[in-house]
Parts: sequence; structure tokens; C-alpha cells
Amino acid sequence: MKRLISVIVPAYNEESCIEELVRRLSIVFTQNSGYDFETIFIENGSTDRTWEILQKVHQQDARFKVVRLARNFRMDGGITAGLHHVSGDACVFMTADLQDPPELITEFIKKWEAGFENIYMQVSKRVGTGPIRTLNSKAFYWLAGKLTDNRIPKNASDFRLLDRKVYEAVRSMDERNRFVRGLVAWVGFKSVGIEAERPERYGGVSKAHSLKVIDLAFKGIFSHSYIPLKLITATGVAISLVSFIALIVCVVAWVTVGVPFAGFGTIVSVAVLAFGSITFMLGIIAEYLGLIYEEVKGRPNFVVSELLGVKTGNE
Repeated sequence: MKRLISVIVPAYNEESCIEELVRRLSIVFTQNSGYDFETIFIENGSTDRTWEILQKVHQQDARFKVVRLARNFRMDGGITAGLHHVSGDACVFMTADLQDPPELITEFIKKWEAGFENIYMQVSKRVGTGPIRTLNSKAFYWLAGKLTDNRIPKNASDFRLLDRKVYEAVRSMDERNRFVRGLVAWVGFKSVGIEAERPERYGGVSKAHSLKVIDLAFKGIFSHSYIPLKLITATGVAISLVSFIALIVCVVAWVTVGVPFAGFGTIVSVAVLAFGSITFMLGIIAEYLGLIYEEVKGRPNFVVSELLGVKTGNE
């Protein structure tokens, strides 16, 4: 009996990419005829013709199934929805814009057969990406690596193949602040990256705006590291130590030479520095409180509107 590989594809306003993605995935499926395949598109609250096109794709080929969400739950919410509807021996995460080349799935399968359980695309070059987006990515991977003991590899993409034991471990974690790449890194297992160039999107407009990317980056870091909280303690100790030393210097100066200084500007500068440091630390605490608030509410990570070809028994 052939082993089943499930492909999860979140799609939000990707009407110009779906048909080409289906064509290229079909070729990959044919080239790997020793396996059975299913693709679960997560229609992520699109406002264009994505849902209409996906309905037609499913009618033409039952291997392409659809989970329609009630609204947009972003990339990680879409992947989470897909994880709750797969049953394959392995599953693949990928985007619908063809920046994740489907042909790389064949290489993923080879590594899977060699015993690896988490095989991911490691971006060697981003084609058509602006300097700000590139800088954001470099800064994120550097900071994420430092704050998570290098659990998140440099330039590791969400595009990956996971063995069943890996994706079931990730699926079992019911966190509300989902950063799937971080969750996969946290569970461990035997992992390997495959370097590949990330091409330009096939069509449509990128949804990875800088502010959204930065928001996701901070959520990922705060969800997987408490080092920023330690920095608050370290900063407080450092400021207290500097203040104590400055106080001793002022007292000595007062005893030996009289008034230590007459500068109003110095007082204002020190006060501004202190208030700035306190505000920064309160901001870090607020971020963690926000994450806790989301977890306490316990709302679902996604809401399903319709299913096409997907059995609810997989949930």
C-alpha cells in the first residue's frame, strides 16, 4: 500500500496563482508515483475569485481538497487548520504564490526516505525582494537564533515536509499565539535544510507587508523565549549600579569641593534616560501580557465555514 503525503496550502487572494500551482503540483505527483498525494487548500477568507477557482479545481481532481475558513486567520492560522484535517504519513507546508517551488517536494521526499523527519527549505537567495524586507528577514533570523538557542535555523522557510510523528506533536499543542515555524523547531526530531532560491511570486500582490512581518516576528520571539524578561532584570540592575556609583561620586565631590555640579541639563538627561528605560521595559512586559491574554481567552485558532472533499473525522 502506498504511503500518503498531504500538502497544506493556505491561500488568501491568490486567484492568479492557484491554477499554475495545481498544474505544477500535479506534475510532481506524477513524478513521485510511488506515493499517494492529497492537497488541502485552506481558503483563508479571500475576497477575490480564489474560492470559485478552488471549487472548480476540486471538481476536476478530487486529490485537491478545500477547507474554507470563515475569515482570514493569517498564514499560521491556515497551516493550523490544515494540520487538523490531514491524515498522511507525512505532510508538506507551502504557500500558494509559488515562491515555494513545488518541485522541491521531490527532494524533501528523498531526505524523508533517508530518515529525516523535518525537512525544510533554507532560502539561499530571495529574488525580487526589496532591501527593507531583506533587512527585516536578516534581523529576525539573527535575533530569533540568539533568543531561542539557535532552535530556529537561519533562513529556514515554512516550506517543509514533516513526518507524521512531527506534525502530530505540533498539532497537539493548542497555543493561541501560533508561530508554526517555532513550534516545529521546539519539538525537535531529526531535521535538515535544503538550500534553494526563493523566486518572485507568480502573480498577485504580496501580503507580507513590513508591519505585519515585524508583528509576526515579535510574536514568534516572545512566544518562544523569555530572555527579554531577563533583560529587564539585567537592565534594572545595571541602572541601579550606575546610579549607586554616581551617588557615591556626588557625595565625595560635595564633601571635598562643595556643590558637585550646577547643570540642569544633566539632571534632565538622566531623568529622560531613566524614564525611557522604564517605558521600554514596561513595553516588553505588555507584549507578554498580551500573549497571556490571548491564551486565557481560549478562542480557536481558526473557524471552518465549508469543506470540500475533506472528512471531518480527521479532526
